[in-house]
Amino acid sequence: MAKDKNAVAVPQPPLSKRIKANWQLYVLLLIPVVLTFIYKYIPMYGIQIAFRDYKASRGYLGSEWVGFEWFERFFTAPTAGRMIKNTFLLALFSLLWSFPIPIILSLCINQLRFAKYKRVVQTVLYAPHFISTMVVCGMIRIFLSPSGGLINLLLGTSIDFLTESSAFRTIYIASGIWQDAGWGCIIYLATLSSVDTSLYEAAKVDGASVWQRIMNIDVPALLPMAILNLIMSAGSLMNVGFEKAWLLQTDLNKATSDIIAVYVYQQGIENAKYSYSTAVGLFNTAVNLILLFIVNKIASKASDVDFV
Repeated sequence: MAKDKNAVAVPQPPLSKRIKANWQLYVLLLIPVVLTFIYKYIPMYGIQIAFRDYKASRGYLGSEWVGFEWFERFFTAPTAGRMIKNTFLLALFSLLWSFPIPIILSLCINQLRFAKYKRVVQTVLYAPHFISTMVVCGMIRIFLSPSGGLINLLLGTSIDFLTESSAFRTIYIASGIWQDAGWGCIIYLATLSSVDTSLYEAAKVDGASVWQRIMNIDVPALLPMAILNLIMSAGSLMNVGFEKAWLLQTDLNKATSDIIAVYVYQQGIENAKYSYSTAVGLFNTAVNLILLFIVNKIASKASDVDFV
């Protein structure tokens, strides 16, 4: 957070006394810290196989060190440029289209004054989030079927949209918005519920319209949370979920559906090229980390808030 130069420093008690006074909280905190260390930090030891010709029979240290050979192989692969481009564009378009939708939904739902109707709307919007990716992909295939699919019936056509490379990104992003937009607006609705109602009453007395109340009360209240969510989304920008892309991928739409996540799965799981797939995944993670710091710097300059 931005520091106030005029703030008076309050002396803090020693760490030992703080721990002794609040030991129950520290014990509770210890559980997620230990789990995070075991499942997040210890596995980082295995990243070294990206720089080795890893053989399971030889183990980590017994496998030959090859340096950046696997990275060079990936960057010189004929499809590397296409995969990087597809991954970045799919993630960028998903962020640009799906990020503002939950904010808009929360602002609209917050204006509903009938509690029962509001709960029904929220339930309908939340429900798709609990449908598994495989079921969603099955629904997409049924709706987009060239023979009897709902979309083709409405358009009066018989187009197999899943074989059209130009349609893949639209299908992926639109289905993602339908599935997750309602769930994403929960945190914004919680933020709006904490806004002091006296602000709305004062605005009404001053003659402010609904639009003016939204722009001058609701939007400023949502801005810090929106910036935080933007930074978190940017930190995983290149981590496009491979499940949906893999399930919707066909030989005819690979021009836009061939992304890094699917490639890592194919090379690591299907072809057992562990070192190569780890190197590709490590490159993807490094790009995410760089994007995270860039977006954080831009956001902190715009809002005087530094989250990282």
